[in-house]
Amino acid sequence: MEDKILSELKQIKKLLSEMLGTSDLPVKEKFSKEAITKAAKEFQRMAIERGEWVSGGEIHSVIKHADWRSDRIIIEKFGFTNYFKRGHSLYFNRKDLILLGKELKARNINLKKYQELLNDHEKFQKLVNSITFPKGTKRKRHFNIPENLRDIHSKPYSAPTEELVRNEIGILMEEYKKFDLSEYVDLFDGKTYGMFKYDYSFDRYVKPEIKKYCKDWSFKFNYANNALKKILELKEEIKEEVIRTSNQPSSENNIIL
Repeated sequence: MEDKILSELKQIKKLLSEMLGTSDLPVKEKFSKEAITKAAKEFQRMAIERGEWVSGGEIHSVIKHADWRSDRIIIEKFGFTNYFKRGHSLYFNRKDLILLGKELKARNINLKKYQELLNDHEKFQKLVNSITFPKGTKRKRHFNIPENLRDIHSKPYSAPTEELVRNEIGILMEEYKKFDLSEYVDLFDGKTYGMFKYDYSFDRYVKPEIKKYCKDWSFKFNYANNALKKILELKEEIKEEVIRTSNQPSSENNIIL
């Protein structure tokens, strides 16, 4: 029985060495790290040539509306893991790309438009940050808060401010419907974020006053929704603080008689 097992193991090693292309090398070099790495790279090259793997710049051939920058998006935002790096290029499994494309289609997601939305979000946040932290303002990366410095805070804006912001959003939405801004502005994130539609092929034919009005409307709408989000977050923080404080034992109960 043992002889049979040893014989089968030798046969397996022989087949592996032939697959790795190292059958003519000395025994110690047949299954070395270098030999296996070289064989793996060769296997990748052959798989790429057979079309089983697609380079990042060719994703558009599998997923509609993708472009040369889509590789990072599907990795970072969709958690795509079936890929490898060869040289300076990323290669993605074609079968999984096809499945991803079908899922995007089922959810009515245009990959290029999603990419534009992410970029617009980033630009808007940078603009908000530039207002909060004016140019030239430096944020300290090193700090030392005194041990006795505690309990310095103020109450956030109350309900009337939330009502004011909600009213502004309501007025802006009325404008959106009244002037049919859907022709030029897309709404995303549950209709809480507006983005001006940009198409290089037709951009020069859009009247400058319409373009300016829509961009201004989008900024006001996004700013108001961002403010509302912050107000609700602050309210939630206050609520949690009240609950936390109410659950703390009273100082009177700590008196030892």
